[in-house]
Amino acid sequence: MHIGKRYRIKEFVLWSRRDIYTCFILSVVPTVLYCLGATFIAISWMPVAMLGTAVAFIVGFKNNASYNRLWEARQIYGAIINDSRSFAVKVRDFLGGKESAEVLLLFNRHFAWLSFLRYQLREPRPWEIMDEERYKEYQSKVYTIPERQEPLNNVVQPFLEETELQYVLGKKNRATQTLALQSQTINELHRQGRLTDFQQLQLQKGIDNFYEQQGKAERIKNFPYPRNFSSITTYLLYLFVILLPFGLLKEFAHLGDGTILAGYTIYFLIPFSTIVGWAFVTLDAVGDSSINPFEGSANDVPITQISRMLETDLKEMLDAASLPAPVQPVNNILM
Repeated sequence: MHIGKRYRIKEFVLWSRRDIYTCFILSVVPTVLYCLGATFIAISWMPVAMLGTAVAFIVGFKNNASYNRLWEARQIYGAIINDSRSFAVKVRDFLGGKESAEVLLLFNRHFAWLSFLRYQLREPRPWEIMDEERYKEYQSKVYTIPERQEPLNNVVQPFLEETELQYVLGKKNRATQTLALQSQTINELHRQGRLTDFQQLQLQKGIDNFYEQQGKAERIKNFPYPRNFSSITTYLLYLFVILLPFGLLKEFAHLGDGTILAGYTIYFLIPFSTIVGWAFVTLDAVGDSSINPFEGSANDVPITQISRMLETDLKEMLDAASLPAPVQPVNNILM
């Protein structure tokens, strides 16, 4: 998540420079051919304008869907924050307070669940875009993805006993199995008479809420923006960018008629077509950059920071002597 006022112009230009080069070349080639006498390549600007209108609508639709996916992901983690605090305070008060071994066990397992979940959400998927050159280059120069830097075992080892750790690591969906262990412990405490029926119900409701939020996050992670919409957007977008200079050749060739610029205004087509094409292509790329809100891009939901913040909040409920260091933004990027 970018927490600055805005991306700097330099960052934006460097990030999109390949699109600028492409649009520039696509503008230069027809301009040069037209000036060399191939005037037959000029086409009417009307169909190009109609295509541009369609592209503007479909790119806007894609960006709106991208924002909705990002905002839903943030709402999911907002619910995890609220449910975690509620669950933790109930565990502490139902099971004998800050010094109880069972309280510490359930707290630590919850920290492990938060860690397993964020590592699972950062796993790459075939449709994600972080392997594209622009994103890899920007990420390598500007920020790091904690889940790609620190091994999972090292992160969860302080929270789980060795036998339990090996058991959970042997499962495919480790976050799910961690919650299952939480439920098992809660039911065992109820059988022992440590929890009343009401208290057990309240804690199980908390586990249900965590399963629900995990499932919602997994739905966004594992279900991409529909490939049919994504594909048609890309095809129409590049068709428009390619045809744009051809549709403007006649307009710019005669733009200076009757003035001292007569014969020269055709060259104005190059910067104009480059800027317009770049605007459309970059708007599409902006949508792509946030359409998968857990993949590790600079516009992701900051699940690492949220998990660390929750660990701090819950440990403060137990008056822990040492608290984890907060996750700090790197070049205005908070992961």
